[in-house]
This record gives sequence, structure tokens and C-alpha cells, in this order.
Amino acid sequence: MPYAPQIKIPATYMRGGTSKGVFFKLSDLPEAAQQPGVARDQLLLRVIGSPDPYEKQIDGMGAATSSTSKTVILSKSDSPEHDVDYLFGQVSIDKPFVDWSGNCGNLSAAVGPFAIANGLVDPARIPENGVVEVRIWQANIHKTIVSRVPISNGEVQETGDFELDGVTFPAAEIPVAFMDPADGEGAIFPTGNLIDQLDVPGVGILKATLINAGIPTVFINAADIGYTGTELQEAINGDSKALKMFETIRAHGAVLMGLISDISEAANRQHTPKVAFVGPPADYLSSSGKSVKAADIDLVVRALSMGKLHHAMMGTAAVAIAAAAAIEGTLVNLAAGGGKLNAVTFGHPSGSLRVGAEANLIEGRWHIEQAVMSRSARVLMEGWVRIPDDSF
Repeated sequence: MPYAPQIKIPATYMRGGTSKGVFFKLSDLPEAAQQPGVARDQLLLRVIGSPDPYEKQIDGMGAATSSTSKTVILSKSDSPEHDVDYLFGQVSIDKPFVDWSGNCGNLSAAVGPFAIANGLVDPARIPENGVVEVRIWQANIHKTIVSRVPISNGEVQETGDFELDGVTFPAAEIPVAFMDPADGEGAIFPTGNLIDQLDVPGVGILKATLINAGIPTVFINAADIGYTGTELQEAINGDSKALKMFETIRAHGAVLMGLISDISEAANRQHTPKVAFVGPPADYLSSSGKSVKAADIDLVVRALSMGKLHHAMMGTAAVAIAAAAAIEGTLVNLAAGGGKLNAVTFGHPSGSLRVGAEANLIEGRWHIEQAVMSRSARVLMEGWVRIPDDSF
């Protein structure tokens, strides 16, 4: 019997921050996948190698973690206020769906470099040497991201001496600003409260800060669930009971935030919200063996992504941390010592990260103008990805 041939699609494999994914220009996708829908989702699933019941993604570009099962579609923006439109797809590893409900803050750092290298930014705006500001429209969440990309000899500078915990090698620094990161029309706290009481079956009543900034996130105190906030991946990901508890917390938080109407819907919304636990600063050894000192950080944070403890920190969750820390009275702010905080350095499993945000109370509602952090990005491979022609 005849079998479908493989087709090849222009693509770039990039690292952005502590994530990596497959980047496409919208115009390079097969026509059926240039519009949102089943064909696009099926194509991206096949590219990444999902769904994979073995949870290895051997037959695709994914690497079987939430940080590497990612896709990005970029196009030149029609808006005069933006250079590029950025669409992010979080591909499930073991289930047949792509989650379009949120952004990837880490891969946001790679959008500017890709856009410049692929002609999506006006060449007249690119200096021979210096920095070009790339204004990005994040199409998933309808927000603006401003990336400052270094340029050397007319091309994106990728190498440098900027070190990012969670990334092995240094690279060029790319400051990224997430403008007005609150979800919706400034609804930073969907319940209107800085701290809610979250009633979780099998766990009890937990204090929780539910925030929509960068990405919807449920923050809880580490001590309230028997942790310190200094745990590494193996302490959580090897404990099926703990993972079930965190997913239950996440699901109930999602209902209270109005993201879903029933906890049964959480299984089909894995990317958002995130769940994170916080604690006061403490000494610990990071996953690389690097010593993190309590004196050098303001708090510790651990966050779960796609059902597993993240190896570092999701960029969008870092935005949520920055926003919550800047607002007096949230669990994040209190863990960092409370008071007026415009920037914090938090400890995560791979080390530490400094983030900043400015919070203002306007007409009774909290507003975050922007949240800022530095990341790095690099092209790992470019050319074509191949998939069977009958995949989508």
C-alpha cells in the first residue's frame, strides 16, 4: 500500500531563556495550517512528537519537558505600533492538544532575534552596531512586549558574557519588558483580593494569592503544604501524591479565578494557571550544585508547569512574581519581607533571578505599567522540519 511522503517546512530551533522551541514564520506553514484550527494543531503536534504515551517525544523535536515542548509562529505585524505578531503554542506531551491560552516568557526573548534575522523588522531600524528595540504583539494574551536586541556588524549578537541560572553557557543579554502585564482590563486580582482562602479537598483551606500578571498564577505558602520552598525537581516530580495535590490546588484556583467553570475542565487547560509556592529566603544548593545564599535573595519560589516542578522559572511566572512582590500584602510580597518593593531577587531550583515591577493603585485597582527581566537567546539549528504529509 502507498504511504504519504514526508514534507519539509522551514523552521528554526531556538533557545529563549530557560526554554527552547520550534519557530516558524506564518507564511512558511502549509496553507491549511496558516489559520488557527485542527490542521495547525495536528501539524505542531507531529513536529514536536506528541501525543507520546511513552512521554519521551522521541519521534519529534520536543524533549519531553514543559520547557521544551513548545512552538512559536511569527508574522510581520499589521499594527504600526508593533513589529511582529507572536503566537505561542504549548504542546502537550502525552495528550493530543496544543494549549493557546498563555504566553511563554522565556521564548519571548527569542522572538526579537528571530524577527530581525528573518526580515520581520524594518531593516532601516537595525543599526550596524548597537541595540534595536523590537515591539512585539503577544497574540495569545493581547499584550505588548518590548525586547532590546543587541546588534553587532548588522546582525543579531548572540554570544556574550551574560549568565542566566538554568542555562549552561553565557550569551548576549536581552532585556525584555512585559508592558501592562495584567490579564484583561487591568484585572490583576480576579477575585478582588490580595489573599484568598482556597478550600482544597484533601488539603484543607490554604491562603492563596491569585494573580493575572504575565500569566495567571496561584501562589501559596510553602510552609502551609509542608515544604520550605528550597526543593529541587526530584523532591516533587518523583512524588505522585505531591503532583496530584498541586494539580488539585491548581484546578480549584482556576475555578476561583474564573478561568474554568468546573475543576473537570482543568485537564484541558494545562498551561494556565500556574501554581507556585513561596517562602522566606533560605540557603540551599541549586540543581547545578551552586550555593544560593539567603543573604543574596529576597525569597524562594518554586513553580509547576504542565504538571511538573519547573527546573528554573517560567518567564511569565517571573512576571507574576515581580507584580505580586510589588503589591504590598500579597503572599509573595510578605515572603520577601513586605513593604514597598520595586524589584526582588528570588531563588529557584537552578539559582536566582532578579525581576522588577512598579505597582500603582489607581481608582481602587492595582496597575502594573511593566515588568522587566533580562534573558538571553540563541539559534540552535535552522533549516527544515519534516513530517508525514498526512499528519494534518
